[in-house]
Amino acid sequence: MGALRNIGRRAARRLLASLPALLGVVVFTFILMRVLPGDPATFFASGPNAGQEEIEQLRKQLGLDRPIPVQLMRYLGDVATGNLGRSMTTGQPVVSDLAHRLPASLELTFFALVIALSLALPLGIAAALRPNSVIDHGVRVLCTLGVCVPTFVSGLLLIYAFYYVLGLAPDPTGRLDVFSSPPPDISGFLLIDFALAGDFEGWRAAFSQLVLPAATMALFVLAPLARMTRASMLAALGSDFVRTARSIGMADWRVILVYGLRNAMLPVLTIIGVVFSTMLGANVLVEKVFSWPGIGSYALDALLASDYAPVQGFVLLIAAIFVLVNLTIDMLYGVVDPRMGIE
Repeated sequence: MGALRNIGRRAARRLLASLPALLGVVVFTFILMRVLPGDPATFFASGPNAGQEEIEQLRKQLGLDRPIPVQLMRYLGDVATGNLGRSMTTGQPVVSDLAHRLPASLELTFFALVIALSLALPLGIAAALRPNSVIDHGVRVLCTLGVCVPTFVSGLLLIYAFYYVLGLAPDPTGRLDVFSSPPPDISGFLLIDFALAGDFEGWRAAFSQLVLPAATMALFVLAPLARMTRASMLAALGSDFVRTARSIGMADWRVILVYGLRNAMLPVLTIIGVVFSTMLGANVLVEKVFSWPGIGSYALDALLASDYAPVQGFVLLIAAIFVLVNLTIDMLYGVVDPRMGIE
């Protein structure tokens, strides 16, 4: 019980310390949206030939006729009550739109991260065990290619190869093809909902739609994960306790996995948290290429339409997720390395 209370107090302190950063994100995004070119009243006024009077009436309805400080204080009050405004594009509250689309982005991001980790960890470990070898150079080349090729280019190449040429992938048209029926909306994650409903044909259809966009995102984040794993493993394998373990005749696999990998996981955990948050916020192009109905494509459509509320809600959501991910990683430090403990 004492350990749980310590964890709770530490989590509460971290969350309180993050509130000024979240406030800064809200204020910065609010001001940025209003200094960027574009007027939502002009864009959403009925018809291309809308008169100035109609535009001014819509501006007054949206509250855009008031001074920016007044608009900001009103928006901060709404955010404090959980009201992120209403999207002019969809006509729905931003909170409802984000809640509806967030599972699609999370499912894509989680699966992409699993793919990236399943490749990056073995590659990083193999490169660290054989430094300056063919394996090490091959991992470096693969990481360089993953960083240099933009996500929309790699996505289009995967579509061309596996859908157009080989015919192995389904149409890149969202989470489900037109011939599949959606499962009961339980969690919003199609793979989980299909499994809970016992519909394994639907599960396979959803999984096949998920593979290419997830692989595209995984290629993008493979480089930092593999590089960090390699660097951390090299440092751990060159430490005194590893040399001592080898000198007493301990099995190589035990030295690598128990002593080397466990002590190398702290910086890897840190980069995992950063990569996950980056993926969730930077998957806009992947979602657009694969017609994925996530929060990234939602925010991009709103930005192009100068629809302030969805963009502001999207940025605030990503910032909040970033805080929660960092808090989770911080809590996991004590699990990976008990010497750190819980304050």
